[in-house]
Amino acid sequence: MDKILEGLVSSSHPLPLKRVIVRRVVESAETPLSQAQCRAMFALGTRLVLQGPDPFQRQVGRQVLDAYGRFHRAEFEAFFNRGLVLGLLQRGYGELSNRDPAILDYIQAGLRLIMSCPSVLELFELLQVEALRLVCERPAPPLCARLCQLLGDFPQCLPRGRKLSLAFCQQLVRSIAHFQSQGTREAELRLYVSQVTQVSALLRSVWKAEPDTLLPSLQELFAVISAADTSFEPSVALASLVQHIPLQMITVLIRSLTTDPNVKDASMTQALCRMIDWLSWPLAQHVETWVIALLKGLAAVQKFTILIDVTLLKIELVFNRLWFPLVRPGALAVLSHMLLSFQHSPEAFHLIVPHVVSLVHSFKRDGLPSSTAFLMQLSELIHCMMYHYSGFPELYEPILEAIKDMPKPTEEKIKMILSQSAWTSQSSSLPSCLSRLSGKSETGKTGLINLGNTCYMNSVIQALFMATDFRRHVLSLNLNGCNSLMRKLQHLFAFLAHTQREAYAPRIFFEASRPPWFTPRSQQDCSEYLRFLLDRLHEEERTLKALSSAKSSQSIMNEESQAQEAVHKTQVFAEAPCMGSEERTLIEKMFGGKLKTTICCLNCKSMSQKEEAFTDLSLAFCPPTSLESGPKCMEHSEVKDDYVVQTNTLATSPAAETPLNNLDVNRGCDTVMNEGTMEGFSTEPNSENTTISELKQVQTNRDMSQTLVGKSTLSVTDLLNYFLAPEILSGDNKYYCEKCASLQNAEKTMQIIEEPEYLILTLLRFSYDPKCHIRRKILDNVSLPLVLELPVKSITSPLAVVSGGWSVGVEISDTGENLAKKLKPSGADEVTCPQLVPYVLSSVVVHSGVSSESGHYYSYARNVTGSGPSGLCHQSTALSLVSPQDKLLAEESPCTVVENELDTEMPREWFLFNDSRVTFTSFQSVQKITSRFPKDTAYVLFYKKQNSTCGFNTNPANGLWVNGDPPLQKDLMDAITKDNKLYLQ
Repeated sequence: MDKILEGLVSSSHPLPLKRVIVRRVVESAETPLSQAQCRAMFALGTRLVLQGPDPFQRQVGRQVLDAYGRFHRAEFEAFFNRGLVLGLLQRGYGELSNRDPAILDYIQAGLRLIMSCPSVLELFELLQVEALRLVCERPAPPLCARLCQLLGDFPQCLPRGRKLSLAFCQQLVRSIAHFQSQGTREAELRLYVSQVTQVSALLRSVWKAEPDTLLPSLQELFAVISAADTSFEPSVALASLVQHIPLQMITVLIRSLTTDPNVKDASMTQALCRMIDWLSWPLAQHVETWVIALLKGLAAVQKFTILIDVTLLKIELVFNRLWFPLVRPGALAVLSHMLLSFQHSPEAFHLIVPHVVSLVHSFKRDGLPSSTAFLMQLSELIHCMMYHYSGFPELYEPILEAIKDMPKPTEEKIKMILSQSAWTSQSSSLPSCLSRLSGKSETGKTGLINLGNTCYMNSVIQALFMATDFRRHVLSLNLNGCNSLMRKLQHLFAFLAHTQREAYAPRIFFEASRPPWFTPRSQQDCSEYLRFLLDRLHEEERTLKALSSAKSSQSIMNEESQAQEAVHKTQVFAEAPCMGSEERTLIEKMFGGKLKTTICCLNCKSMSQKEEAFTDLSLAFCPPTSLESGPKCMEHSEVKDDYVVQTNTLATSPAAETPLNNLDVNRGCDTVMNEGTMEGFSTEPNSENTTISELKQVQTNRDMSQTLVGKSTLSVTDLLNYFLAPEILSGDNKYYCEKCASLQNAEKTMQIIEEPEYLILTLLRFSYDPKCHIRRKILDNVSLPLVLELPVKSITSPLAVVSGGWSVGVEISDTGENLAKKLKPSGADEVTCPQLVPYVLSSVVVHSGVSSESGHYYSYARNVTGSGPSGLCHQSTALSLVSPQDKLLAEESPCTVVENELDTEMPREWFLFNDSRVTFTSFQSVQKITSRFPKDTAYVLFYKKQNSTCGFNTNPANGLWVNGDPPLQKDLMDAITKDNKLYLQ
């Protein structure tokens, strides 16, 4: 019968006829057969099952085995013995490999037939050993899945005993690590996922039956994913195991991993990166839970280096997983935690910024409710990040446009979200997390690396560097052998001009120039830093000149060589011949101007005057009434304090030499920022970008500023007019007149009598509220004229030249006896002739934030010289500041002037300096920054005087000039060349 059946199934008879005959043969299995006949039928069935060329023959073989095995069980038990099974597992069947899943199909069918026979126990013992051997040989997914299916149906075949059972689990974990999908089509991927699921399900059942095997299995899992072997990459199929680990074990396991001294940082980094890769595994549950738990665990033990490295390596991969609906929830959870915890630097966020817009558009096109829900979550996250890392308008503009229709979270909610996951405030030993440098950007400009909340310095240095004439004078100084602060500034400027690096770390200059009262790694006021820096440079040069002069006088009678040496030392800070008087310091020549204050008693008409040198003017925000009519009327000290007018001055009084750290720089309008952090790393355990209480004040700030300036947009013109407008001193602010010997009403006026080469204007945006005991920020937009004409009153019979120490923070609005003592009657009035001096905007330092205790600084700047194309501005559209005695407001709107100027703006003329990042921008972006990003407001402005007679000669008789800059000293050029070679290597 076996030969008849074999001939039938291989014949060319019609398939229906074959099925009828096969059915009758199977039904005949009930008839008694000899042992030889049964054996022949079993052999035929085995051959058809394992070697049948088509599904029909394999089906016939299974039917024959099942029918004859059930009715002739004893004969089948003798046939399906240990030798047959062992031979199949170790040698295969004919040409069929022993690693073919069909072998296991056949064995499983045979086990079902002899389950009630005593010999099955012997086969169970055999299969326990063979199962362990198979998994040690790293079977492919189809074979391993088939084995796990057999072991799941017959758990008696699982290795017994703790040692063998544990070895089986560990080897099965390693087998999964070797899994790879053999296809890319959907059907093939689905089959692969189902195979992996079968294997992980078997491990789950083993862990459940024998809990002692779970922890060693997880240790094996960690060993696999933490291995540093680059030739082998564990399969993401390991993610299928995570869902079977009890969640209640998270705390214990994570603590064990993060505190184990045997686990090196490199191994932990590798393991965490691979766990993040698991997010791409479909249907896996709780992967994001374990990833986030491990991230938190590492933060708890201050493993910040690992967190930084992993975040920067993997955040783009996590973001890309948002494209796939199956893994989107887990990916968004991990992405949110990564971004919200990585709050010391915008680098991680900026890695995903270029991809946000396309993803948002994809969600919108999808239109599914789930996509819309995810878009809202993503939009909220993006708003939080842009709020925290403000100061990158070019990067954020496309994103804001893409999500403009989505709900925007309130500032209170943003602050609450940001405060939940941050780990950077937990340690003072964080690395500086330098950007991955890849050479200079297309701008050709060099950024400055943030050394830990040093954006206040970086923004000021870039503004000074872009003050072209000042930079060229600094680079031209002969400072060999001098260890002064000016020498360090020269070194910094030289590297900014000639280094091949994308960004330079100004550590030496920072330590030398940091005011002693500035807490390291804390946010500070850039305006205060600028004043201190200019003061230091000025005083240092005066001191060196005085010492050199004294030495020169003492050596008059010495030999000629000694005299020449003294002359050389005297000229340490000597400038090019075009710089003018050698008695003035470089800071005075570049930034120094003079201001004359006149107070006229309204009773006796006597006048007192005082001249003061300044390096910057601090402009208070003016009440709307002061813009409309009449002089300022200061009747109460409270009002005076709210609108204090302040300059950074050079004065003759001994008090001017008071150390800076003993002076109240801003009095009523305090601009000192000494707390909080937004970028870099903070040493304060609870320092953050903005405190919650400050956020509650934001709307109050806006209300207050609206009260100050009205509804219309202010311009720098308005603030300067208010600064120069006459002020009536009355009420509590009456003036003590020495002639009347009593307090009298008086009129105070200020006039600029000598203009600086560079006019520095500081907008007093921060004022102290005595009722709430907080510093408020005025968030109002201020229009910035590209071209400005400054009224200067030239004095034909000047007072004695003012010289001596510097005074920082002198309040022009001082009144009463103190002011009377400062302003002595001078007698006759000087004859003045008004002159309009044109200035062009050079740099803008922007403060991003809502309070004075926190925030971020960045700068807009362009190259402007005293003459030439880049410095030549259109005088026909110049915005004049008319004399305050004639008219308080300019006739032409600043906005109108600016629009005219924009039409002729040179392309790629402006640069945006944001720490390490330097990009091209435009004046339009400068003007629109506050309207687009309400927290980002212009704070310090640099204007360059046009048609200057003190321009720097860029064509000297000798020396190689690069981009208009003078040649460097040999030792400085050698240092830059050496550093460039090292960097390029």
